[in-house]
Amino acid sequence: MARQNLQSKSMIEAVTNSSATQLQQDVMIVFTGTHHHYVTPKFYTETKPATSKVVPTWNYSAVEVYGKATVYYDSSTLETSDYQSKQIHDLSQLCETSIMGYTGQQGKPELWSVTEAPEKYIDTIKKNIIGVEITIESITGKFKMSQELCQGDRDGVIEGFSKLESDVGTHIAAMVKERGDIQASAKNGAVLPSK
Repeated sequence: MARQNLQSKSMIEAVTNSSATQLQQDVMIVFTGTHHHYVTPKFYTETKPATSKVVPTWNYSAVEVYGKATVYYDSSTLETSDYQSKQIHDLSQLCETSIMGYTGQQGKPELWSVTEAPEKYIDTIKKNIIGVEITIESITGKFKMSQELCQGDRDGVIEGFSKLESDVGTHIAAMVKERGDIQASAKNGAVLPSK
């Protein structure tokens, strides 16, 4: 995390005031699904014509991770420097291979390595970042994909998103159908396989 980030400053202040590198309070990190979207009330083909008791909403999926945070903020210490070096290396390698496809195999370019940059330059960069390591204590997740709606409104949402003819629309339509089917099966007492 960038040292200039307001959250970084709050974390550094919290740990320097407690003489420990672990924050006393729990932290929460939210990971949102790739596809999320505004839902217009016009998609509610059953409830809107019958009662007009509809409002806009947002469909999304998210995972919340709770735990304790250890903050590595002083790059002049060996512990922080080693932690930052490993994180910079690992993240660079992950992005070079999985995002860029650089593997050096089958005609693909070689991946970039942190060792290609001058060591003093990397040391300067490390002064401007803090490392945050989360020890996970619990994880929760949520799908809000119109599954709580009646079948007619869900069908309208599926049709509405399908008509957007976009990757997001197609994905949301499929998720609304999947989560609606799971909700309906659960109401009918079916035992569902876990994914």
